[in-house]
Amino acid sequence: MGESVTRLTRRGVAVLVFAVLLLIAGVLAGHPLLRALGGLCAGAVGAALALVVRRPKVAVTREVYPDRVERGRPALARLLVRNPGTRRQVAFTAGDRLGEGVHEVRVNALPPGTEASYHYELSTRKRGRLPVGPLVLERTDPLGLARGTLSTGTAAIVWVHPRRHPLRLAVRGTPRHHHEGRVAEDLHGSLDLREVREYQPGDEVRHLHWKAAARTGRLMVRQYADPDQPRLTLLLDTRAESLSAQGFEEAVEVAASVLHAAALGGQRCRLVTPGGVDLSTSDGPAAARRLLDELCELPQDTASALAPPALAQSRSRDGALVVVTGVTLDESSALARLRARYPATTVVALGESVVPVPAGRVIQAVDAAAAVRRWNAVTG
Repeated sequence: MGESVTRLTRRGVAVLVFAVLLLIAGVLAGHPLLRALGGLCAGAVGAALALVVRRPKVAVTREVYPDRVERGRPALARLLVRNPGTRRQVAFTAGDRLGEGVHEVRVNALPPGTEASYHYELSTRKRGRLPVGPLVLERTDPLGLARGTLSTGTAAIVWVHPRRHPLRLAVRGTPRHHHEGRVAEDLHGSLDLREVREYQPGDEVRHLHWKAAARTGRLMVRQYADPDQPRLTLLLDTRAESLSAQGFEEAVEVAASVLHAAALGGQRCRLVTPGGVDLSTSDGPAAARRLLDELCELPQDTASALAPPALAQSRSRDGALVVVTGVTLDESSALARLRARYPATTVVALGESVVPVPAGRVIQAVDAAAAVRRWNAVTG
């Protein structure tokens, strides 16, 4: 259990002040009725405090599921309240903090040894990490003169991912053969052994390295490199000068749709922003979740150039490139340089105006849903 606090409400403070004034007036005027009324009001305040000072003696747990949810999709909380004592527990209110708001649950009276569960929905209208909790158990008297609160439980986090739209896989880029240079990422699937590392949930059991496991005392797996696995790089424009706040949310949705489809489709992905984010992942559900987690909290920034040096200065050809930006794009030379490295380049420009881009194909749309529909039409 956490900190317990008992205090008067505004009504209780007003009644207490009124009681003092009545008592003073009764004493000065010598009027017994005023003194009686003042004592009655003071007694009511004292009784209210005595009633709420006893904190609820219950065991309260809260479960949140799922812990990651797409923006706008339901996330649920389950509140389980158990009375382990031998006395009846009177009703109280459980307040659960959800981001900047509070959701209140009215918990009914519980007989000894019984429990009750309550379900409620969490608001997921905004992208980001949504803190849930801690719980605050609250008791008030029937007249609303005093309030007793008790903080309990731990806080949880719900990852509200960007909304995703059904998207066909991007054009697969030209693969980089392992003889053209050192493979720096943890690729999977070929017979080229890259390293031996500790087993992680989801690894192929057939890749277990028993000799290494016997030496280290831990399960070890072979990590393979696949020189033919397709790759996709997504450059998301996070500059405030390029996209409005609402436009940026649409751009994040496009990025989430492309990266999620590519990762689940067997492509290695890389997310790059002008503000310094450079995240490379393998393929599969774990990679898709990692990318969505990164997009979950990604803010706009004040960077000046669209293409970071890590993209513009590389000399190798590295698969497909998708650039998600706004209609104020003025980066023709930068995109021309990037096209030398990325043979398949797609620019998604969000806004009303047409943006001239001398590199690859251009998908121009007013929002994320329209952009994905046009993407699918071109891909189909």
